Amino acid sequence: MAAVVVIWIGFLLDLILGDPPKLYHPVRWIGKEISFLEKRLLKRPTVSDAELQTGEQAKARKHRERRGGAVMAVIVIVTAFVVSGLILWICYHVHPILGVAVEGWLCYRMLAARCLRDESMPVYRALKKHDLPAARTAVSRIVGRDTETLDEEGVAKATVETIAENASDGAVAPLFYMMLFGAVGGFVYKAVNTMDSMVGYKNDKYQYFGTAAARIDDVLNFIPSRICAVLIILCSWGRRFDRKRAANVWQRDRRKHKSPNSAQSEAAMAGALGVELAGDASYFGKIVKKDTIGDRTRAIEPEDIIRANRMLYRVVWVMMILFTVLKGVLGFVL
Repeated sequence: MAAVVVIWIGFLLDLILGDPPKLYHPVRWIGKEISFLEKRLLKRPTVSDAELQTGEQAKARKHRERRGGAVMAVIVIVTAFVVSGLILWICYHVHPILGVAVEGWLCYRMLAARCLRDESMPVYRALKKHDLPAARTAVSRIVGRDTETLDEEGVAKATVETIAENASDGAVAPLFYMMLFGAVGGFVYKAVNTMDSMVGYKNDKYQYFGTAAARIDDVLNFIPSRICAVLIILCSWGRRFDRKRAANVWQRDRRKHKSPNSAQSEAAMAGALGVELAGDASYFGKIVKKDTIGDRTRAIEPEDIIRANRMLYRVVWVMMILFTVLKGVLGFVL
């Protein structure tokens, strides 16, 4: 039952404390490692050299950058595994209580349910005051798209989308890997997810270098994203949520994204709320065409941010309860 105890410690600390700004986060260390490796492994030609590249040179660059990205991915994953595993090994050998305490703390730092809620609430408050500039500024902190031209509905939609997507990346997926492999599993997952968020873009700079990070992230999120979607459907009770529509929209729209995972929880959330998510968006000044997800049964509104956060909390609580039942009552070894 040690795994249950440490994960509950981490889970409850996350819900109570969130992410205090003065408390150092291990992800920052992971990010520094990734930046350090990128500077040494991503060797790119100057613009003038790139313009003169032959087909063979372009192919060589492609292979070189993919190889460099793969090397970085291996180093980051091995480092996360070794460092977290060594810390816990030492702590458990000093005293079991110390081991449980440190592993519980590591689990806590790998979760972001409370942080996601806290970061989305300034958007809600600004929208309720009809302060569009403040709402745009607040949402720009949690989304990657351009926010300067979004109207109130666009700001609300972007916020609900990021809650839906990060319900998987920030809560369900880390919990899933901690349930399987303890805090070390959560730490390795977080390292891969951070790496993907930093270099997994399909732009000119990271198109090849970020391939390994993006593909590993896709593999690790394949099961958790679908678990998250199913849990959203199961948790769609009450007059503000529609379970049948959540299931139908998920079945229909879960593949409407270039990533095999990103649309899973978004589709379930859109169906549960009865709103339309996704669609075209601007990134770095360029419009990116995207399919819409869900049905526009009504206009999205600020209260949908509250509802999406309520759904996030329902999902993580149900997941924790199910895990405890499987481990404790049924003796099921995950």
